[in-house]
Amino acid sequence: MAVPQRPDTSAADEGVRRRTLYGRRQGKKLRPGQQGLLETLLPKLLVPVTHSLDPKDHAAPLDLAALFGRPMPGGYWLEVGFGSGEHLVWHAERNPDVGLIGCEPYINGVAKGLAHIERSGVANVRVFDNDARFVMAALPPGSLGRAFVLFPDPWPKARHQKRRFVCRETLDRLAALMVPGAELRLATDDPVHLPWMLEQACLHPSFSWLAERPGDWRQRPDDWPPTRYEQKMLAGRRPAFLRFVRT
Repeated sequence: MAVPQRPDTSAADEGVRRRTLYGRRQGKKLRPGQQGLLETLLPKLLVPVTHSLDPKDHAAPLDLAALFGRPMPGGYWLEVGFGSGEHLVWHAERNPDVGLIGCEPYINGVAKGLAHIERSGVANVRVFDNDARFVMAALPPGSLGRAFVLFPDPWPKARHQKRRFVCRETLDRLAALMVPGAELRLATDDPVHLPWMLEQACLHPSFSWLAERPGDWRQRPDDWPPTRYEQKMLAGRRPAFLRFVRT
């Protein structure tokens, strides 16, 4: 397949900067091997989309079969904020007929995710190293069979709540992208963010919560692997595992 090229998006980036839903873009300096993956592997896996939140600004919806080099009989899944990539690669290994798109604006996380992809040898993952909403704006309607938003930044201060990813605007777009019966998975360990996520998703007319008893959201489903974030940061905290269906 052709190597996707990054579009010139400096003007578009400037236009959305004040509406970002994520924090810093980079942490400590990358190791030479990590920098090398960004220069060699990322261009091969990069999702080539314009940095715009308006679907009208995209020349055409993403051709997902072309993006993955072939139609994927298991459909296409989207992970928003894949962290270090453990969850993304775990599903790619166990679902080789599914095309997975992982979005992560934190460059150190992107580098770690690329390392996981390289070590595993999975061929059914594509990566976007910026705001997931740009990819969501470019995806064709009814193209997703599953979407994951795991441990997004809770933005706990009241003045920052507008930056929370799980909100009516993004849920509207996900509803348009997901086929009926598709599953939306949300997770958080923040006791303040949890009722916010539940309220936003439960009140949305296109999603129905699958939980019937407390164990359905307090216990990890078998096909929901732990991430490095959970293992390192959640000592003594109980995450909530929320599953919704696109009605």
